[in-house]
Amino acid sequence: MKRIYEDHAYGDGPVAGCYWDTTIERPARGPAIAGEIRAEVAILGGGYTGLSAALHLARDAGADVAVVEANGIGWGASGRNGGFASIGGTKASDAALLRRFGAEAMAEWHRTQKATSPLVAEIIGRYGIAADTHSHEGETVIAHRPRDFAALRAEAPGVERDYGVKVEVLGPSDLAAQGMAGPQFHGGLRMALGFALNPLKYVLGLAAAAKAEGARIHEGSPISTITREGGDYVLHAPAGRLRAKKLIVATNGYSSDDVPDWMRARYLPAQSAILVSRELTEAEIAAQGWSSHGMAYDTRNLLHYFRLMPNRRFLFGVRGGTSAGPAAQERMKARARSNFEAMFPAWKHVETPHYWSGFVCLTRALTPYIGPIGDWQNAWAGFAWHGNGVALGTWSGRMLAELATGKGRVPALMAAEPARFPFGGLRRLVLPAAYAWYGLKDRGR
Repeated sequence: MKRIYEDHAYGDGPVAGCYWDTTIERPARGPAIAGEIRAEVAILGGGYTGLSAALHLARDAGADVAVVEANGIGWGASGRNGGFASIGGTKASDAALLRRFGAEAMAEWHRTQKATSPLVAEIIGRYGIAADTHSHEGETVIAHRPRDFAALRAEAPGVERDYGVKVEVLGPSDLAAQGMAGPQFHGGLRMALGFALNPLKYVLGLAAAAKAEGARIHEGSPISTITREGGDYVLHAPAGRLRAKKLIVATNGYSSDDVPDWMRARYLPAQSAILVSRELTEAEIAAQGWSSHGMAYDTRNLLHYFRLMPNRRFLFGVRGGTSAGPAAQERMKARARSNFEAMFPAWKHVETPHYWSGFVCLTRALTPYIGPIGDWQNAWAGFAWHGNGVALGTWSGRMLAELATGKGRVPALMAAEPARFPFGGLRRLVLPAAYAWYGLKDRGR
């Protein structure tokens, strides 16, 4: 497999300190591919997208489905993210997207986003997944500068119109009154869409649901290549091969540039890292003034995302980092801790024993993709959720299932084949300049 970061990024090191693994014991891994096996549909990737596709294909179409995962279920982003089942999926602004796609496509995109978290809720309820859901009042975007609050306030009527939900404009005093105080918080916008959850419990429950509906899951089966033989797709694993008539690739930020070759340079993994604190005391919570359990993120380009969990542990996430070796991970951890202390100064003394990192996935156009794998027949890919894969990845898995059964229509914004990044395997070298530019934009008043 051709991957663009250091080998350390694809091992257990970056996820060794993941808090979520202290909340649930992972089941024994399913069998690896051995010998030659067959399926009607082969799905590459055991995260939200691949498992959702498997669930919907097996349950709604009675398809013979085999999911193939290089490591274990939820080992990638699906088992290590911040647990925000919320709207999103692009990095481009709505204004830029409107210019590119037009009003009709944007209305379709807003409807799509609005439908994503209810699908997660439906799956959780239907299969009794104990995913520790909370913060059902939605998500708050917090202005890190006064001018950003002015922009949010101006955008509020359009956001309310576009999504058809209640939008609250919260000034600094309103934030403090609702338990969201901080020296860098200058107001915010709350939209009543989405909720928080334990991402590992959700992905493991999703896998159990897919298996209960008849899907097979093969773990510990890294695929080195995909060939086409006699109308079949053949996925080559270390100890065997999986042969299928149809193929879905759902590997997102943990993709490879040659599995299949069409993926080369069409995606860009970018790092995201998370700290989780010890349990806070009531006095510590009062001292900082952050008592809300709501999901929140700030208006920075290199954003922070955070929430107080019901057990009084605080989750704090950051974006950035251009290398993924051990030394670079330590630097990113130090930066995350520094940002945490600056934004929540009353908690400078609070230990954050859990730290881990992983990849979000971008495209050159900063929009997600669902669609064909080049000119291959009966083969589709879905990737690039731009850090919002809990809900959008789940929804996209269902859409991929519909494509595999000859149904469904992909939203126009998600249907354009991703252009390749320049520099091919060296494309992450564009990130230092991009992050420097974003950092400059995030500073200032």
